[in-house]
Amino acid sequence: MKEKVGTVFSIADDNQALKGCTVSKEVSSGANPITYFSLAPRTDISAEIHPFHKFIIVAQGELEVFGEGGLEEKLSSGQSIVTKPDLAVGMRSDVGTIYTEIEIGKDDVMNELVEPNKVFKLGDLVDYQDHKVVNLDVVKNDSMKFVVMAFDDGTGLSEHTAPAEALIFALDGEGLITYEGEEHIIKAGENFHFANGGRHKIDAKGRFKMGLLLVFN
Repeated sequence: MKEKVGTVFSIADDNQALKGCTVSKEVSSGANPITYFSLAPRTDISAEIHPFHKFIIVAQGELEVFGEGGLEEKLSSGQSIVTKPDLAVGMRSDVGTIYTEIEIGKDDVMNELVEPNKVFKLGDLVDYQDHKVVNLDVVKNDSMKFVVMAFDDGTGLSEHTAPAEALIFALDGEGLITYEGEEHIIKAGENFHFANGGRHKIDAKGRFKMGLLLVFN
């Protein structure tokens, strides 16, 4: 994955749009490519047909997803959508936007809570449970998995090594990541990248939710 390792960063801050332009940056290839997109105000990406779902996570601004079958959904920061495959889908923004797009295969296992072509918030997929950590698989296959996790105050994950490259999307609250012995506070809207085999632990500072993208290939 072409992303900095072992430090808190912001996809939005690192990928600001260029005036009048749309910019894409592929950060992971393989079976499920991951790409950051930056759209300047009043720019668009024409509707195209692809043989896969587009899993979109908006980091900043406002995005309109449009296409065949009357698709016209508006997303703002922190919202997501999974588009249907084999239908023309385009993107546009009046005010500018930065988002992550993950290609998801037609046959990948997707949670029934996610309805294609409908806007949702990742953090709304799981509720906090007293004294517990709750995991929900959003989508998975042999090459990747995207999980949403809800940590009650005082809970966490004990130290372990990452089984794959991992990209964290902090969704709600604040967490403490200890990576290779160094502590990092991460807050909603921020990100963190674990290298494959990276030694880490996670502790909630109050209640904390995050998305965890594991890339095995």
